[in-house]
Amino acid sequence: MTTPAKRRPTPSRHRSWPWCRHCSGIALDLGSSRTRAWTSGRRTILDVPTVTPAASPGDGAGWPIQRGTIVDTPGTARMLDRLLAPRLPRHGRPLLVLTTPVLGGVAYRAEARAAVEVLRPRTVLTVPTARAVAVAAEADLARPLLVVDLGAHLTEVTLLVDGAVTDARRTALGTSDLDDLTPPTRITEAVVAMVTGMLDQDHTPHTLHALRRGALLAGGGALRADLARPLGEGLRAPVRPVRAPHTAAVRGAARLLQAAHAHPSATPASDAPQHRRLHGAL
Repeated sequence: MTTPAKRRPTPSRHRSWPWCRHCSGIALDLGSSRTRAWTSGRRTILDVPTVTPAASPGDGAGWPIQRGTIVDTPGTARMLDRLLAPRLPRHGRPLLVLTTPVLGGVAYRAEARAAVEVLRPRTVLTVPTARAVAVAAEADLARPLLVVDLGAHLTEVTLLVDGAVTDARRTALGTSDLDDLTPPTRITEAVVAMVTGMLDQDHTPHTLHALRRGALLAGGGALRADLARPLGEGLRAPVRPVRAPHTAAVRGAARLLQAAHAHPSATPASDAPQHRRLHGAL
């Protein structure tokens, strides 16, 4: 008896995040400049400006997230409701995996959780953006890893050891700040200074080993040769842009969403255990 060949999925532009027919979930990356989201059952990433719709006629739109800080929580909620509510199943409550700036802290997570409540999630799992990037890149997390996120309004450098954040630095400077008076070298010099500070203060060999391994580049700035090439020269180490670096965080969150669906124990209610259990589920 001949076994029929398995039908292969239809090719698409994006092949690096999971597609779940039976799960209700959202992977969400709230950036100061762009918001990117993926919902289970779809093959495309929603990628739009992070702009607050007017609360009432006559009001102007605004930017609810600035330099990695949520400054308008109700506005962020309205934006998410407009963008994502029509794309969710009418019945049921989704599992939501949300990327957060590594140094955003408890305050950022609290504001973000308040904003996403408009989507009626049954559980919200938060994951540091750097870890989501590493997951999207399928990086070996058993070895120390340096992740550089070159965003539009924020640049973060993060050291991951065994998949957990052990050190992080950031500067309120991004690609949107570059002009005739602010050359790209401002960002590369800032990153080199942050990595140098991490090396100086690290009493373990982790930062040095991660640097020798090569920095993983994400964010829209990773697409710019005038940033990536000088950064490698300044660090005197290889730099490796992630494929489609501008969507790496949301794609990594989508992979974590699949892992959370596969491991029900990875859906706790409190915030701190979420990181430990979600990491363990992988």
